[in-house]
Amino acid sequence: MNKSTLPLPPPVFLLIGVVAVSFSSILIKWSQAPASILGMYRLLFTVLLFLPFLPWREMKILFKNSTLKEWLMLAVSGVFLGLHFLFWMESFSHTTVASAMILTALEPVFVVIGAYFLFKEKTSKVGIISILIAVSGSVTIASGDIGVSKTALYGDLLSVLGTVAVSVHMLAGQELCRKMPSIIYSFAVFLIGGLVLFVYNICTNVSLIQYDIKDWWIFLLLALIPNIFGHALFSWLLKYVDATTISMAILGEPIGAIILAYFLLGEMTTVSQLVGGMIVMISVMIFLKYKAAELEKVTALQEKSNIS
Repeated sequence: MNKSTLPLPPPVFLLIGVVAVSFSSILIKWSQAPASILGMYRLLFTVLLFLPFLPWREMKILFKNSTLKEWLMLAVSGVFLGLHFLFWMESFSHTTVASAMILTALEPVFVVIGAYFLFKEKTSKVGIISILIAVSGSVTIASGDIGVSKTALYGDLLSVLGTVAVSVHMLAGQELCRKMPSIIYSFAVFLIGGLVLFVYNICTNVSLIQYDIKDWWIFLLLALIPNIFGHALFSWLLKYVDATTISMAILGEPIGAIILAYFLLGEMTTVSQLVGGMIVMISVMIFLKYKAAELEKVTALQEKSNIS
């Protein structure tokens, strides 16, 4: 960890990032535009904001030397990022901010399950128990939403599908992230995801331009606040803070979103959401901490082996 080049302590930047991503759900709720349009412009406007900062020469070399497998993984990562925004943003039209946001905390669970089937990465008993507890928390949230309406339960399902999609996006891109700067990877997958939603909107006859000035401001703010000051900031912080710390910080997004939804949208949180949310958040925190400890242990053994 290299803190010396940071103008402020890392927790300050982490807090800025958490607050920024927490505003995502609020901005979505404020807009009347379809989810596919919100997702498309969020991604494509972010691509435009990235343009002045791209290392073009390095990009040219990277893409020229990329293998067919790497191109396929980049495409899969971008496509599933677009699907994530389509499902997840649509969920807010059917369920509350609390349910939609808490269920996204299950992302590490789906990543671990996917890593097991795709890469044969095994998880310890503690990890499996944490996953099962997290799933029970999501079931608690869903069971409470059944009592609200079938629409709320449908929204929960969309949020889970969005979380599965972003997990596939993460799995497909994990090796690519090690081979290229984060800004190049983000630019590529944001562009692909935005184009996927563009094609979806064309095929479903969704208007691309007939929206109020308020919606256009929201499109821009979604790119600027949660994407640039949120996710891009977290990617930049990986140079100074370990990935587990970033993951733990991002778990603050549902909490921040629920607080903002209460003050800005007047949304109340139900007992099932509180109980289920606590179960999900605590179990995922335990899981992430245990995975971090496992990783440190493996790294230490590798270093010891190299020295000997």
